[in-house]
Amino acid sequence: MTVVAHADQLREEWRAGVISRMQISALNGATQLCIFEQWLQPEAGPPTHWHPVEEVLTVLSGEAEMWIDEKHVVLAGGQSLIVAARQKHGFRNVGSGTLHVHAVLAAPIFEATFDGSAEPVRRWIPRQPGPN
Repeated sequence: MTVVAHADQLREEWRAGVISRMQISALNGATQLCIFEQWLQPEAGPPTHWHPVEEVLTVLSGEAEMWIDEKHVVLAGGQSLIVAARQKHGFRNVGSGTLHVHAVLAAPIFEATFDGSAEPVRRWIPRQPGPN
């Protein structure tokens, strides 16, 4: 049985105005999910990107403009957006306060390809044992 104390997990600044905390990933024993939360300042958010797996984005508080391809919608606390694998999407804080988002990816590591990037970003990958 694995118990994870989220209050003990580090928060990190991914980009200006975006603080993230990885809750569940391959690093603490997950084999099929990656769960994290983000706190975003007004106008902040990730650029358009895609993941090789499905993602669910849930607004816990604040207001987020979210998009999939060319379709845009504004979500508020208590609403979620389901993003299919390989769909280009993104979001940003359109409110005046902090946006708090909870995200679930159907993979134990974070992998995303951002518009304009040739290579995907991969995070929270367990260290592979080397030769003895």
